[in-house]
Amino acid sequence: MASPRLETYCCPNRDAATQLVMNFQPEVFCGVCIGSASISLLLTILQLLPKKGQSPRKMPKASSSSTILLLISICDILGGVGMIFRSSVWLGFPGFIANISVVNGTDVWPSTFCVGSAMWIQLLYSAGFWWLFCYAVDSYLVVRRSAGLSTIVLYHMMTWGLAVLLCVEGIALLYYPSLSSCENGLEHAIPHYITTYVPLLLVLVANPILFRRTVSAVASLLKGRQGIYTENERRLGTEIQMRFFKIMLVFVICWSSNIINETLLFYLEMQPDINEMPLKNIRSAALITWIIMGVLNPMQGFLFTLAFYGWTGWRVDLKWRKREIPWESMSSSTVGENTYPSPVNYQSNIHDSKKISTTDSQQTDEAISMLSEGNTSSDERLTRSSPIYQGW
Repeated sequence: MASPRLETYCCPNRDAATQLVMNFQPEVFCGVCIGSASISLLLTILQLLPKKGQSPRKMPKASSSSTILLLISICDILGGVGMIFRSSVWLGFPGFIANISVVNGTDVWPSTFCVGSAMWIQLLYSAGFWWLFCYAVDSYLVVRRSAGLSTIVLYHMMTWGLAVLLCVEGIALLYYPSLSSCENGLEHAIPHYITTYVPLLLVLVANPILFRRTVSAVASLLKGRQGIYTENERRLGTEIQMRFFKIMLVFVICWSSNIINETLLFYLEMQPDINEMPLKNIRSAALITWIIMGVLNPMQGFLFTLAFYGWTGWRVDLKWRKREIPWESMSSSTVGENTYPSPVNYQSNIHDSKKISTTDSQQTDEAISMLSEGNTSSDERLTRSSPIYQGW
């Protein structure tokens, strides 16, 4: 799981709340993390592999949105690998991990492993949060026709730059001036927690707003394509809205326990003695949410692929084959089959108006296809309703 408590546990003089959760059934907790991360890792990779009998996605070209979705899955996969490695070492070498608690110890490798593995997990999941925010921004810009593959460079700079900057800054403030003196006061810990939870809270607050505005823009775009809003357009708009809803639902399910757990632990830290009887229910709630985090955080990768693409099936196709872009063949065939002679005096004007209408419709269909990528029924319905398909 991804929690700033992983970094604070690397401090030999860690606070009592961190000590409480990290020492609660560590073998069980590590086993839960390994099991959940392993299942999510295997299912995520299975989801992303090509399937037998699956028709190629009807996309006119590679889009920035599809690239971002893939990068989100990669961040989840690498974060899950970090969880499996860290938990496996904790289970397999308990004596090695016990040296982390030794103040002024001569062996620096336990602390190095503790800090390095925690930073790896935190950095990748933080980058995943930033990529998810970029996906919401890109979806809105695509509908507004202000985005493209060129913007992916800006997304890379923003995502990796901010993720590394915040992670390094939070760790530096936590461990200043040295690892043995960290966690002496909240002035060390609070900046670290803020830099950790900023991208998570940004997604929770900003993404629903951007998704809502995108759905409204999609409805206007579909209405303006042919001047009417048919049942196909309405159903397609609903499916895009449901896709955004599923993405936010997965995010809330996987990370709300982190916010609840952190709130409870901060409350315990403010108490003179966290072992008092009146605090028993709060301690129990903190420990329960701690275990829930170990289950839900790693499962984000697989659940996101379900929200992005739906269930893609078990039949994996590992054979490489060249896939034809349906839009190209469809355009060439329909243009050839549905061309009619026009009067000589008006042929040029009609041809120009058809060209402008077709180009505008293509841009609209491309934008909608980018948002509904991975949904075969939506792509097919969009193709059938496209003016190109109808022979404009």
